[in-house]
Amino acid sequence: MSGIYIHIPFCKQACHYCDFHFSTSMKKKDDMVLALAKEIVMRKNEFSTEIIETIYFGGGTPSVLTTDEINFLINTVYDNYNVADNPEITLEANPDDLSTERIIELSKSPINRLSIGIQSFYEEDLKMMNRAHNSAEAINCLREATKYFDNISLDLIYGIPGLTDEMWKQNIETALSFGIPHISSYALTVEPKTALKKLIDTGKIPEPQDEVASNHFMILVETLQKNGFIHYELSNFGKENYFSKNNSAYWLGKKYIGIGPSAHSYDGEKRGWNIANNSLYIKAIQNDELPIETEILTICDRYNEYIMTGLRTIWGVSLERIETEFGLEYLNYLKKQSQKFLNDGLLSIENNIIKPTAKGKFLTDGIASDLFYLNAE
Repeated sequence: MSGIYIHIPFCKQACHYCDFHFSTSMKKKDDMVLALAKEIVMRKNEFSTEIIETIYFGGGTPSVLTTDEINFLINTVYDNYNVADNPEITLEANPDDLSTERIIELSKSPINRLSIGIQSFYEEDLKMMNRAHNSAEAINCLREATKYFDNISLDLIYGIPGLTDEMWKQNIETALSFGIPHISSYALTVEPKTALKKLIDTGKIPEPQDEVASNHFMILVETLQKNGFIHYELSNFGKENYFSKNNSAYWLGKKYIGIGPSAHSYDGEKRGWNIANNSLYIKAIQNDELPIETEILTICDRYNEYIMTGLRTIWGVSLERIETEFGLEYLNYLKKQSQKFLNDGLLSIENNIIKPTAKGKFLTDGIASDLFYLNAE
């Protein structure tokens, strides 16, 4: 099974923390939709033997597209690929785009999963992050969306300056009150060249504190697990049968095609990425060219990716798979490098699977980097 990711590179306004590729100008939206559809067609031979199990609209803010435009792109996939009988089709959406009328409209489309960018239910947080929606819109869209969609995920951000533990608990409780079956949650990260970085550097916003983020993470894990959520990936929590099939495919190393500017693709042996420029992307596609760069992944690259993704998930890193796919040299290296984390109670081994412990989960990315094999071939 494979997936198709479609990047919609438009937003109404720029969130202060975001470093994804997008434009706040909608002037090229019509040309972009046509280019996206054309790229979908141009790349169909890459998946001539694959079954499409997931279609994911990410961004940017995909909900700025009309429902007709979304349906047009979905129909283009169906016309050119072998699609599973009941694929997961996800639309990332912002609350300000989800009026009752729009939700009903989407519920009649092939979209069967919404991923809603709430981030916080507090007005001061939303203003600080320069979100396009307000707290009332967040509440209203969830109230309406749950009437028409069963499979809903929402995003929450923790570690926000000024967000106390009690406020964070209330954010989680508010999300739970709607019966949402999936929550994705991330620490507020300060990326270079973002407005947030500039605001911190000029002293207008205090810098996020690791200790606060760590406390929020532990509160999140404990609260959601008590409420029947499975912590299946470092930043993702789902009720049984509500894991994101799209994201799980990434972490399990399945193939996917990324459509649109800046979108990434992976076929098991090589990785590709499209040019991150809307005008150049559209021009290339109009000229029947794929504006994509590719790299062949070495055995070292594939090992490092498996370590990174495996440690972030409940499936862990299989020592048997390491030996089978990468050989004894990599297996022995992993055992040696992981020993200090095992001794410190940050990692554990059970049934030949390495996983982070509860104590080690928040440190997963740092642990993974210490397990990477650095002698690239």
